[in-house]
Amino acid sequence: MKPFHRLSLALVGAALATPLAAQTPARTVIHAGHLLAEPGKPARGAATIIVEGGKIVSIADGHQPAEAGATLIDLSDKYVLPGLIDSHVHLTSDAGGLAGQLEEVTLSPAAQAFNAEVNGMKTLRAGFTTVRNLGDGDGATLALRDAILAGKVQGPRIVDAGASISGSAGHMDGSLGYRDELRPFFAGAGNTCNGADDCRRAVRLQIGRGADVIKFASTGGVNSRIGAGLGKQMFDDEAQAIVDTAHLFGKKVAVHAHGADGIRLALAAGADSIEHGTILDEATIAQWAKSKTYYVPTLSTVNGYKERLAANPDAYEPDVLAKIRWRISITGKSLEQLVPRGVKIAFGTDAGVSKHGRNGDEFELMVQHGMTPLEALKAATVNAADLLGLADQIGSIAPGKSADIIAVASDPLADVRVLKKVDFVMARGRVVD
Repeated sequence: MKPFHRLSLALVGAALATPLAAQTPARTVIHAGHLLAEPGKPARGAATIIVEGGKIVSIADGHQPAEAGATLIDLSDKYVLPGLIDSHVHLTSDAGGLAGQLEEVTLSPAAQAFNAEVNGMKTLRAGFTTVRNLGDGDGATLALRDAILAGKVQGPRIVDAGASISGSAGHMDGSLGYRDELRPFFAGAGNTCNGADDCRRAVRLQIGRGADVIKFASTGGVNSRIGAGLGKQMFDDEAQAIVDTAHLFGKKVAVHAHGADGIRLALAAGADSIEHGTILDEATIAQWAKSKTYYVPTLSTVNGYKERLAANPDAYEPDVLAKIRWRISITGKSLEQLVPRGVKIAFGTDAGVSKHGRNGDEFELMVQHGMTPLEALKAATVNAADLLGLADQIGSIAPGKSADIIAVASDPLADVRVLKKVDFVMARGRVVD
C-alpha cells in the first residue's frame, strides 16, 4: 500500500517551536491519482500540483518528480478536489434546545471562543476549509477568524456575520424565553431593530464590529422560543433598509426565511442568499427563479433534531418541538421544487443545529432531494465561493488560488457519500493533522 503522504520529521519537529504562519513548507509537490480541479469541468487523471507560500503555483499532467528540498505528498491512490465550503454554520455551540439556552447564560465569551475553535477544527478536518458563520452575539468567531488569518491558530477560513439581526420579538431576539426582569440584559446586544432607521443602525453596528456579511431574519424560526409562527415578522421598509445599508458598505446579505411571505420580502429587497426557504408557493418560486439570489437549503438540521430527541425526548420545550416535527416532515421539498427551476444553490448545513464535523452529511440529503452528485459538489465549491464573494481565491484548484485541497478514497461523482469521510485536508498550503 502506498504511503498516504510523506512529510519530513524535521518539519514536524519545527512545528513544535514555530508559529503556524511560518510552518508552511517552502514548496510542496502533490501527486494526485485523479484530479477534479473545478467541479463542473472534466476530471483529470494523474496530476501534479505544486504549492508554495499557501498558493497553488501550477498543475501538470502525470506525476512529476519533486525537486530537491520540496515536500512530497503522495495522493496517487486518491481523488483530489478543492476544499469544501459550508455557507451556514454556527461555530460557538453544538448544543440545542434547553441545553443551548442554558449555555447562553453559563458560558462566558471566552468559553464560547474555545468552543468555536474546537468546532472549527472538527469542520476543517471534515474537509471544509471555508465556512460562513451566520450568527454569534459575543464576537467569539470574529476573534477566531482574525486569529486564524494571523496564523496564531489553525482553522477554516471564516466569513463572519457578527450578531444576526431581526425585529424585536423576532427570531434573533436573544431575550425570548427569559423572565421579564432578565430580558433587558439579553436585549442589550443591539441586534434587534424597530423601523427602517433603527435597522440601518443595527447593520452599521455589526459592520463596525468587523462583520464580513450581514444576516437578518425576515420570518420566525424553528428554534425561536416564541409561539409566533414561521411567517413574515419584518416590515418591507425594515428589510430594505438592512439590505441597502449592507450593500452600501459592500457586504452581502443572508436572510433566514421559512415562510413564503418572508422569502418574497427577502427577494424583493435584493438579498444575496436565503437560508432554509422552507415554505414555497408558485408565486415565490417564479420570483426566485428570476432573481440572482442563492438558496442555502440547510437540510442537515433534521439530523441534529432527530439525534437530540433520540437522546432526550424532552430536549426541546413544547412550542419549539411542534415546529421541529413540522420541519422534519417538510425538509427537502423546497430543494426538489427549486432545482428544476434553475435557482442557484449553495451548500450550507446550519451546523450547530446539526453536528459540527458532520457537514458532509448534507451531500447525501441534497442528492436524495433532487440534485445530482455533481450539482451538490458544485454547490459546495464553485457556487459557494461565488456566494461568499471569494471565487478568485477558493472553490477550485487553479494557479494563483489558495491551496485548499482535500482528498477522498473514491469518485464523489459516482457516490457522493464518500465526502462524509475525507482522508486528507490542506488549508492555505498547510496539511491539517
